[in-house]
Amino acid sequence: MGLGPVWPAGVLVFTSSGRFDEMARFYRDVLALPVRSDRPGFINFAFGDQRLTVAIHSEVSGSSRDPDRLMINFSTHDVESAVAHLTEAGVDIVRYAEREKWGGWVATFRDPDGNLLQLLELPPVV
Repeated sequence: MGLGPVWPAGVLVFTSSGRFDEMARFYRDVLALPVRSDRPGFINFAFGDQRLTVAIHSEVSGSSRDPDRLMINFSTHDVESAVAHLTEAGVDIVRYAEREKWGGWVATFRDPDGNLLQLLELPPVV
């Protein structure tokens, strides 16, 4: 007997209490994700049909210890303009926009806790 039907409900990004304000500001103001709910220690954003939440967790402290373990992808129609915006905002760009063999464009950057995030510009559908 299996788990039954499951589907993604969202992504949680945990941070420490001392870093929460910077993380919330990054996702709200730099990435401009639409806020769904905002309360002390918890901010929830629209993330396509899902949710992306930044929240305080008592077991989390400091920067991400293994930022290569998980990567959150964000779609954009203009990866180069998005990277220019992130650069102007002082975001740590790990990989500037490059075309992939599959035809799309990819750029990688870090949030204030050091978590890896990626911009994807998908190729046109033909």
